[in-house]
Amino acid sequence: MTEKMKIATGMLLAMQRHSWEQGVAMQAMLETEQFEILIQMAHEAVYRSLPDGRTAVIGVTDGATDSCAVGEGLLKACQLTDSTFLREGYEKLLQWTIDKAPRNEQGILYHLTTGKQFWADSLYMLPVFLASAGYYKEAVTAINGYWDKLYDNSTHLLCHMWDEREPEAKDCCDKSHWGVGNGWALAGIGKVIAMLPKEKFQTELHQLIQKELELLDSVLGYVREDNLFHNVLDDSGTFVETNMSQMTAYTIYRGLTDGWMPMKYLTQAEKLREAADSQVDYVGLVHGVCGAPTFDKPGFAPEGQAFYIMMEQARANVWASDIIKTR
Repeated sequence: MTEKMKIATGMLLAMQRHSWEQGVAMQAMLETEQFEILIQMAHEAVYRSLPDGRTAVIGVTDGATDSCAVGEGLLKACQLTDSTFLREGYEKLLQWTIDKAPRNEQGILYHLTTGKQFWADSLYMLPVFLASAGYYKEAVTAINGYWDKLYDNSTHLLCHMWDEREPEAKDCCDKSHWGVGNGWALAGIGKVIAMLPKEKFQTELHQLIQKELELLDSVLGYVREDNLFHNVLDDSGTFVETNMSQMTAYTIYRGLTDGWMPMKYLTQAEKLREAADSQVDYVGLVHGVCGAPTFDKPGFAPEGQAFYIMMEQARANVWASDIIKTR
């Protein structure tokens, strides 16, 4: 781990975090093999569980899929310890996800407990947990369900939110092509592609890779000359944002390591990574990400910190391997 990654990790751990932010922070610890910290974070996540099984809940209590972001890291913590406390927390979170969470008639989980909405964010929060837990079919179903509602055929990007209110309407309630929302989708689908057993899910893998590359190509069509993106990808009147470059570069690096990403995307990943890396200051803050807690202006956010760390680790994995030589 580089010194810059270390200070970025320290800053991430210093930040206050909601459930999905705790989850992506735990994934950063998982992917950099900082297992002692991962286990500590897992204990805190389970301690802050609701009776229904949702973990790491602070402040925002109406998220149906946000807590699922904790699942992959929590499972790893269970595997590394013999903690009954962690195992019970994991089983309750899994039960929430499989049996209790609100969903539509097709079984697709809503993003909130208080409304019938699908958000692009859920493409990362939910399917990654399901796949890591061995619920591969359910992970694919979730991806396809969200994609069917949020995909915009005119731009080949994902809208941010779909509202399924009855009987008033069935439509996107936020048709904007939010950069980080598309980034959540890219990163989440990419992780699921890596987790699916190839021998049993050949057709599904082919379809997911098709979706992923189609979305990636569309996203890259909106990259600025400085290799950053606007907060709303196709709206140049919105602010310039850093995290989308990190999320996209991370997806490309991971895809290269996992063997399904075409090598032609490496050059673009390097440019995106360089642009994002230039935004990290001396205390490890990644500047200009879609800023917490309101996410309506540039600032700082745990997810921006986490994706910087994961991007750098994914890049290191590429350059430390024989991928570039053999492909």
